[in-house]
Amino acid sequence: MNWNNFEFLHPQFLWLLFVLPLLIVWYFLIKRNDIATLTIASTKGFELKPSIWSKLKPLLYVLRIVAIALLIVALARPRIVSVSQHTKTNKGIDIVMAIDVSASMLARDLKPNRLEALKSVAVQFVNQRPNDRIGIVVYAGESYTQTPITSDKRIVINTISNLKWGELDGGTAIGMGLGSAVNRLKESKAISKVIILLTDGVNNTGFVDPKTATELAIGLGIKVYTIGIGTNGTASFPYAKDPKTGQLLFRSSPVEIDEELLQYIAKETDGKYFRATDNTKLKAIYAEINKLEKTEIEEFRYYNYQEKYRLLVLLAGLIILIEIVLKHTIFRSFI
Repeated sequence: MNWNNFEFLHPQFLWLLFVLPLLIVWYFLIKRNDIATLTIASTKGFELKPSIWSKLKPLLYVLRIVAIALLIVALARPRIVSVSQHTKTNKGIDIVMAIDVSASMLARDLKPNRLEALKSVAVQFVNQRPNDRIGIVVYAGESYTQTPITSDKRIVINTISNLKWGELDGGTAIGMGLGSAVNRLKESKAISKVIILLTDGVNNTGFVDPKTATELAIGLGIKVYTIGIGTNGTASFPYAKDPKTGQLLFRSSPVEIDEELLQYIAKETDGKYFRATDNTKLKAIYAEINKLEKTEIEEFRYYNYQEKYRLLVLLAGLIILIEIVLKHTIFRSFI
């Protein structure tokens, strides 16, 4: 029996069990001595045969106490509850994460760098959205869909984990990244459509104007959350490769993020703009977005009760019957 599913419907009746010690004390201190006595001058004419049954007479009272205890527990209605549940999603959300993978995402103001910090937080975010469909768009100097919108979280997480820089032309085409994300959602039938646009720079390339992409998002009822990632001031950026080792060389450069554009995109689409200056803030931002965009879930629970009081009542009745039989047979001459 699984005790985690065991309960009493009326546990207040269990307080009556505290009366049992009082009944026991009453019997052994008072009732047991309340026996009629006969005084005679001499017992020489009687043959005294000690009997074990006279010593077992208290057994009748023990049986009665046990029967009362069982009836009290039965009154509390012990039962085992098994619960089955069915979950129905009433409002699914389609989300596209548009991620900047330009070389500047290797800057070391977030640890170990911006891209790796984002990947870690983004995976956590996906794991917290089990009922939504998610797609991935990457962009730098151009953009493309890395993963179409899907409910298979394993594919999405694998895509995020394998994100790399250097696979696209240089630059930051915010307009193209947003445009590709909008294009992914234009056929969506979901009630709520969301884009999470992350960048660490300014729109400096691409043939799609960010404001044009914003208008398309407005027309399709898409909400855009924008995130500017990067510290205030300067950060260590890659600027070249060592010709001998092939490793990236870093130098300190000013952090430039087009916050005005990101604020405009978020405001026009009823979204919100965030600035992630370190790992902690980046994590907090995705946690806030997770709270802002809720999926409505209707849960049905079915309860099955296995009542156990009947067995206790039967046992109590059997014990009382045994007491009555013993009282009027074996112990008759001692009562």
